[in-house]
Amino acid sequence: MGEADHLRHHPDVIPIYAKRKETIERVFADAKEKHGMRWITLRGLKKFSMQAMFTFAAINLKKMATWTWQGPNLQTGNPSI
Repeated sequence: MGEADHLRHHPDVIPIYAKRKETIERVFADAKEKHGMRWITLRGLKKFSMQAMFTFAAINLKKMATWTWQGPNLQTGNPSI
């Protein structure tokens, strides 16, 4: 654990962690706040897995719709977020 903590503070890795905060962690925060993933509403692993799959599919569809409406970012070639 000490080695991982040491690497996290390395100058080459700090920008990667900053990017992670904007991309990956934001998805889970939105799922909890906007899509009801803070509490389980269905019983059973199979039903909960189905609910989670639909929730993240909806989040991905929203992202794709946003990218379609905004168009590609011409400077980097990446979709605008």
